[in-house]
Amino acid sequence: MCALPSSCAQRPPACTRTSKNSCDLLTSRASGSCSNDIGRLLGANLKILRNIILQDGAEFTKVWSKTSKSLIAYESGRIYFDNYRCCYSSLLPEPEQLYELPKAPKTEKIEDALLCQCPLDKVLPNPSDQKSCLLVLTAHNWLYRLSADTGKTLERIYLSSHFKFRSLGWDSSQETLYVKSIQSKQTTLERQAGVNNNILMHVAVFQVFPLELVGMLEINKKVFGKTAVDVLLSQGVLAVSHSSKHVKLYSFEYIVNKFRIEELALGQQCEMKGIVGEAPYGIPVNIHIHECPPVLFEMSYFENGVQIGGHPWHYIYTPNHKRHRGTHHICSITDGALAKNGIQDMKCDSLEADWIFFHPDDSGRIVHAGPSTINVLKIMAETGCDWKYEIVTAFSITAARDDSAPQVIVTSSGRAVKRRFQLLDDDPAQQTFRMVKYEDELDLLAVVDITQTEDEGQAHLRLHDNKTGLLMKRVPLKEPWDVTYSHEVYFDRDTIIHTVQEKNNSFCCHVYKMKRRPPDEP
Repeated sequence: MCALPSSCAQRPPACTRTSKNSCDLLTSRASGSCSNDIGRLLGANLKILRNIILQDGAEFTKVWSKTSKSLIAYESGRIYFDNYRCCYSSLLPEPEQLYELPKAPKTEKIEDALLCQCPLDKVLPNPSDQKSCLLVLTAHNWLYRLSADTGKTLERIYLSSHFKFRSLGWDSSQETLYVKSIQSKQTTLERQAGVNNNILMHVAVFQVFPLELVGMLEINKKVFGKTAVDVLLSQGVLAVSHSSKHVKLYSFEYIVNKFRIEELALGQQCEMKGIVGEAPYGIPVNIHIHECPPVLFEMSYFENGVQIGGHPWHYIYTPNHKRHRGTHHICSITDGALAKNGIQDMKCDSLEADWIFFHPDDSGRIVHAGPSTINVLKIMAETGCDWKYEIVTAFSITAARDDSAPQVIVTSSGRAVKRRFQLLDDDPAQQTFRMVKYEDELDLLAVVDITQTEDEGQAHLRLHDNKTGLLMKRVPLKEPWDVTYSHEVYFDRDTIIHTVQEKNNSFCCHVYKMKRRPPDEP
């Protein structure tokens, strides 16, 4: 057989492949006849993995467990114990420890952390910036950048000796982050002197890869209102919440352009004061907001705040009146018009409320989940009217229910007694949904359902097709599910991680791995 020279052989693009068989795709990959496009190659590999996981012969087996005295966190193949001090990789057949940081006093404990994935679209001057890192905020106001694989300190920034910082958050995921201080309180001296403290809190904003300072701003109640109680940054928007259950949104770009008095760089010498990001100087306030910026959007809500998303842009909220409790209103952000069928009400008769959120797959859909039903909704333009919208159910997932219980009971004396109370939607005797998550790489919805068996709950992880809602697989979890304690379930490629709070106020992490059942087993 004659083979073409390597200079003449061309890989066909991924879009030309028509085979859907996993074996054919694996053979093509091994022979190098896949695509020279890395993104398409990864996509093809994930389709193969999805096909394997959903086969009848694929099982999830518990391979590892570990207890902890503190909360357990998981993200992107890494399990964090002891308040982020100890890290294990879950990518191997059994989790293995990556690193363990030295013990630190309570005054230097880790308050919060964010995992930063390395960028793939650009080459950075510093090789350490090209690798994933963990950003940790400590109790003594240091922001550390640690290697995600070794825990080695790559960079550290001192924030302030005047303000106590407590939490980290993403403004734009993997691009811009913010560090938020605790709320300022009036001191005894200020109270005695009759001086009002109008500073609510301080926020420091950074760009990542490489880590660069955008600025430090203070949130002043004289500017944003006396009822302001909290702030956050999301997608370039500064959201200010008020005690009156009111939220106002402002453009952060406008704030930076108008109110930043000077640009500061980490390591920069500031006259005779000190070095930016070094102790004891820290980061000075360089964004002074002396007047209220233009309000982009404002809304009163009853509970659970306001969510913005969808295609086209809509927002979800509960109007600020008790008669609307339990309902979710979906409105256009353009003019505030309520969409047709835009009031979603499950009328749940349950101890726990239903929940609603924009689908994280960027399809613009909405997920509305309750104890017995999960509805995936679409925002559609009304027929013949491009500026009016309606909410349409794409598909529904329903729990298995036993509705055969008689409504009329006959006593031993022959008297008929009508059942006075209906069963709750989350009755322990019925199958109940507890969690809905999205596995983006396999395009599957992961749903946790609970069924009471004797004295304990039995949990299953259901895998549904994200486009149709069709149930593809149901995986049992071995641990009993006690609804009085907190649980988290993560489904990540071929791994299931179940973290649970136990009765003695400790925590346990259970790891399941996908394995192929031998062909001779039933």
